[in-house]
Amino acid sequence: MKVLTVIIHTNIQQQLSDLLHKLQPVSGFTFAQVEGHGLEVETDPFVSAHDDAVGYVPRVRTDILLKDEDVEDVLTILRSKEAELKGKSFYWVSRADQGGQL
Repeated sequence: MKVLTVIIHTNIQQQLSDLLHKLQPVSGFTFAQVEGHGLEVETDPFVSAHDDAVGYVPRVRTDILLKDEDVEDVLTILRSKEAELKGKSFYWVSRADQGGQL
């Protein structure tokens, strides 16, 4: 199993949620509010004067537990033009040794 983590600006949270709900391999996902700090802030199209003044950008972290074979399919959809995430998000994939409900 893998965990796909996607970091987006809070302005596109609903758009990502709608997209993920439509994807067959995605059985669920988690959103968490995070603060973005880094050099990319200068080139981020969502950065407002307020964000610049406080020194961080409000972002949402999305964690999605996927089967290994589904990761590339989900990434392909997220990278597509229709997803409109290009240049507005960051992602990474991590190994999940175990996962399930307690």
